Amino acid sequence: MATIPRFFQAPKQSFFLFGPRGTGKSTWLKKKFPAAVYIDLLDPETFRSYLAHPEKLKDVVAAADRRSVVIVDEIQKTPDILDVVHMLMMTHPDVQFVLTGSSARKLRRSGVDLLAGRAIEKTMHPFMAAEIGSSFSLATALDTGLVPLVADSRNPQATLKSYISLYLREEVQMEGLVRNIGAFSRFLEAISFSHGASINVTEVGRECQVKRKTVESYISILEDLLLAFMIPVFSRRAKRHLTSHPKFYYFDAGVFRSLRPAGPIDSPQEIDGAALEGLIAQHLRAWIAYSDNGCSIYFWRTKSGVEVDFILYGKNTFYAIEVKNSNRVHKKMLKGLRSFKEDYPEAQLLLLYRGKEKLQINDVLCLPCEDFLHEITLTSGAHLYP
Repeated sequence: MATIPRFFQAPKQSFFLFGPRGTGKSTWLKKKFPAAVYIDLLDPETFRSYLAHPEKLKDVVAAADRRSVVIVDEIQKTPDILDVVHMLMMTHPDVQFVLTGSSARKLRRSGVDLLAGRAIEKTMHPFMAAEIGSSFSLATALDTGLVPLVADSRNPQATLKSYISLYLREEVQMEGLVRNIGAFSRFLEAISFSHGASINVTEVGRECQVKRKTVESYISILEDLLLAFMIPVFSRRAKRHLTSHPKFYYFDAGVFRSLRPAGPIDSPQEIDGAALEGLIAQHLRAWIAYSDNGCSIYFWRTKSGVEVDFILYGKNTFYAIEVKNSNRVHKKMLKGLRSFKEDYPEAQLLLLYRGKEKLQINDVLCLPCEDFLHEITLTSGAHLYP
């Protein structure tokens, strides 16, 4: 799967390419730019060399062709090299620089200027169903996720466990992001119960035995490493009292399933439902990032508990999307969408479910989840669904 075509398109100018480990950044770049000058800062010897002498990049660029592509992989390992890149952009305007990393926020938090806007920021996401095509399995995606490193593995379950351990060891512990790695490990499990839900920071802190402020800092670390994301409430032209807490998601359904404890009293239906909602969320984020249509993702929830899972809103985009882990559509499932339509008649309404039939119930289009995921491509412009 690692060699399948991706929807991501390279800009013509210099750019940052951010994304969690294992999402295929390096694989894609090596295939797209086979003749590029490639500097891999995950290689210990290369890392030590550029950490001590970031100006070495000047000599490398001077020896390259005038219209070369220069790739610096895992740029956050040696942030000082960005100053050299900035200077080279001005002295070598024909060279395209591609800088990969785990997070733009991580660089900014270290006080680094991201080249004063001279390089645009792009992101690589896990596989999308339409990228995989006929090989896509909804059941597999919900179980082990769509991170290319995992999807291409002979033993996805074992690779998932190693993947989380890799982040704990190399990104969290070695970088000194937390003092107590045991508490952080407990936090990763505790917050998995908030996947697809509004976060109660106090409750999460109680569960993993740390203070509220510590939980907030841990959440920031997950966001910095792109392992998780938050979705804010949609409040434009609000006519009702809305909740103010954002919803939390791990970036991949498989990562969520790997971290979510399950036992005799845990409902498989509840866990599957959270995984399904997260899978839809990661596809929507990838579509927004790759189509570059300028829209944003939200959710909608009133103080009385009426909710719509996802709102996509932009200049030419306005969708309200409800996700149900059910093989049948019941009228009560449409309550949130219809309430939203009362306040926002401009919105297109979609209900995604686990059945096989495409249905039109008044103004709500009900689609099988698997069909919907296959249809999310970049060919429809601002239209999510053809």
